[in-house]
Amino acid sequence: MLLLGCIKEVTDYELAVSLPNGLSGFVPVTQISDAYGKLLTTQVAQGELLEELNSLPDLFSPGTLVRCIVTSIEKSDDGRRSVKLSIDPKKVNKGLNSAALAAGMLLSGSVMSVEDHGYLIDIGVTGTHAFLPHQKAKTYIKALKKGPDLKIGQNLNCLIVEVKNEGRVVCLSIDRSEVAASIATERQKWTLSNLLPGLVVKARVQKLAPLGMKLTFLSYFTGIVDFMHMDPEKSKSYSPDQVVRACVLSVHPTSRAVRLTLLPPFLHAGGAPRQLPGQRMGAVLEEATVKAFYKQFGAVFELDDGTLAFARLKHLSKTRKSFKPGAFKEGCKHKCRIIDYSLMDEMCIVSLKHQIIEARFLQYQDIHTGDVVQGRVLSLKPIGMQVKVADGIRGLVPSIHLSDVILKQPEKKYNIGDEVKCRVLECNPEGKKLILTLKKSLVQSKLPILSNYEDAKPGLITHGFVVCAREFGCIVKFYNDVKGLVPKNELGSEPMSCPDKVFYEGQVLKVMVLKCEPQQERLLLSFKLSSKPGPEDKWKCTPKEKQEVKYQIGEIVDVKILKKKDNGLEVSILEDEDNVVAWIPMLHLSDFVATSRLLWHCLQEGDVLPRVMYLSDKGEHIILSRKSAVISAVQEEQVVRSFSEIQPGMLLTGYVRNVMPFGVFVEFPFGVTGLAPKVSMSDKFVTDTKDHFVVGQTVIAKVMSIDEEKQRVLLNLKVSECSSGDSAAESFALLNQYFKELKEIRDLLKRGEPSICELVPGKRVHLVVQGVREDGSALFSGSSATGWTVTATRYHLGDKNIARGEKRKALVLHVDALKSEVYVSLREELLRQRP
Repeated sequence: MLLLGCIKEVTDYELAVSLPNGLSGFVPVTQISDAYGKLLTTQVAQGELLEELNSLPDLFSPGTLVRCIVTSIEKSDDGRRSVKLSIDPKKVNKGLNSAALAAGMLLSGSVMSVEDHGYLIDIGVTGTHAFLPHQKAKTYIKALKKGPDLKIGQNLNCLIVEVKNEGRVVCLSIDRSEVAASIATERQKWTLSNLLPGLVVKARVQKLAPLGMKLTFLSYFTGIVDFMHMDPEKSKSYSPDQVVRACVLSVHPTSRAVRLTLLPPFLHAGGAPRQLPGQRMGAVLEEATVKAFYKQFGAVFELDDGTLAFARLKHLSKTRKSFKPGAFKEGCKHKCRIIDYSLMDEMCIVSLKHQIIEARFLQYQDIHTGDVVQGRVLSLKPIGMQVKVADGIRGLVPSIHLSDVILKQPEKKYNIGDEVKCRVLECNPEGKKLILTLKKSLVQSKLPILSNYEDAKPGLITHGFVVCAREFGCIVKFYNDVKGLVPKNELGSEPMSCPDKVFYEGQVLKVMVLKCEPQQERLLLSFKLSSKPGPEDKWKCTPKEKQEVKYQIGEIVDVKILKKKDNGLEVSILEDEDNVVAWIPMLHLSDFVATSRLLWHCLQEGDVLPRVMYLSDKGEHIILSRKSAVISAVQEEQVVRSFSEIQPGMLLTGYVRNVMPFGVFVEFPFGVTGLAPKVSMSDKFVTDTKDHFVVGQTVIAKVMSIDEEKQRVLLNLKVSECSSGDSAAESFALLNQYFKELKEIRDLLKRGEPSICELVPGKRVHLVVQGVREDGSALFSGSSATGWTVTATRYHLGDKNIARGEKRKALVLHVDALKSEVYVSLREELLRQRP
């Protein structure tokens, strides 16, 4: 079907075209012309840009009338129809041949090549060469304002000035005044097989009807003008046999039915329809007056400014069942919303549906960067997720923005049809480009939106996401493609040798603006959100600040043990005139759980413990800690003092507060807690969480994500993820601390039981057999282990037969001071080894 259309929008890959009766279609970039298509193919094959190939926005402008032909009608999954069009002259003018060409004819052409004296034009007629002299193109080029020359692929409304050699050569003009004055006549010998949309004709009214009128033109042609295309100023004054000027709108290929328009802008070839003021699109009108109702089509309304609008039948009520024709009598008033504008009908398209009137978004122009929107998942692809925000509005969530952490299998988290809450990262209405994020850290952020360089004032703190981590620092991106650099010295309070091992692509972090040069689009950032506290205000940030608190979190004190209890020690802080009483939980005596119990066992009332840290003030008790790793973290400022300071990617030292089947809760100094889910607890597969962690265990955790609204922190305890870089040095430091504490325990044991301190693994001792148990193990006694249970398992007795009272030589394997047990071996291969 041949149609006259008006270009509504131009993108790099297609033209959106307004068609008569409120319809619209799309011209793909491959359906412009043969010459343009060949350039596209060459560019794709060569893989580099061709100078002579211009983009569609360089060739076409909104508001331009074009002749087009329907190539296909496709139906989408949601039932919507998409009309595909072509403006290729070979398809539009396929009814014409060389013999039919005549001077005065108006037809479509496309620039094929640029020559010295003019342009070769493709008019789609086989065997005919069409030439456009420079002289006949000058005024058009000047008015178009798209450069000094016409470009290959440019679509033109061409007037045939001269026909030579029986139609094999034609001379053309695109001069606006000549084109506007042209009119189709009987002399041009138009037929139903080659009649083109856009031709202006003189017609005679043959018959008037409620929905329009029937015309005759070019002697024996008949056509129809529907109610939407009658001149509103003369709609009631038309009469039979009246001569009118009309423009052909469409020609049906099989029935040869011709539709025409009497609207003034189309009555001069090359004209342009009136545009709707931008502010009117999406406007809600409280009272629109019904002018006419057509039961098979819809209703025409008069709006508050006197212009006419049309509502299709399906837009007059929520459902067909709820539709009441009596409500649309002439003069009735209704609330409606302008949802579109038909350029070819010069009429607003309105809807009376409540959900459309109340809708937040109708077009891409309604969406702003930083908006939080609800959407529905349409598809999942390798590049990301397609989301439907509203009818006709779709957005893309890039794969790195599907979650706060990178999802390897997003299809396990999202299903087609799921409702999702997104935030707009970028919106380009002209290109209908909408980029969204599903990262909770960004969606739920209450910090300012940074969408242009002018707003990047020094000191501004906001959320951004890492797009690149290299040895020089991190590139952080914000909204509308605003991005900046966090140099290496601003990545953290401690130097980082390998930033790419600490930060990852897509990671959301809080950043502070240090400096911005908007004109150069340069932005300098920092991950250090505040300067390091000085000695005088070092402890001002405590979460439970009280006037009467004497000691601050992190302060180091010496204490004296007042009383030993089953789960800890009651102590008094030395050099305190008020004799403040505090509490050291048993599991806070050491970073190592087993060592904590040994220390508790060895310590006595009256003992003094040096270098104990004030940890918290909960209820009636001041809580102290002796965990060296926790103390070091606080002293080196490797801590967060409040929830607002937490950043994904941070490595924090804390201790296990609770072990649950679904994960481990970790507490940090200053009271912040987080959860390490089961999947993030260990590099090994976790069946039972209690097999991997125990309450009180000191751990290093990596912050994976934060939920500011719910004040939740998700952690990772995998050893592979929680190293700051030099894992060997970290391991040796822990091992050194462990042996240091073991030596301290031995020194404490010497006070009460000096003999037991001599029993160390590897020592050879003389023992007396006391008896053999049913399981085959043997009990011994000896002067060096008085009061202790000395045992050798059946395996460690070797092949020897032993009897009660025998003296035997043995090797100490392990000493359990808590249970007062010593394990020994009588095997010859162990005893023969040199000490």
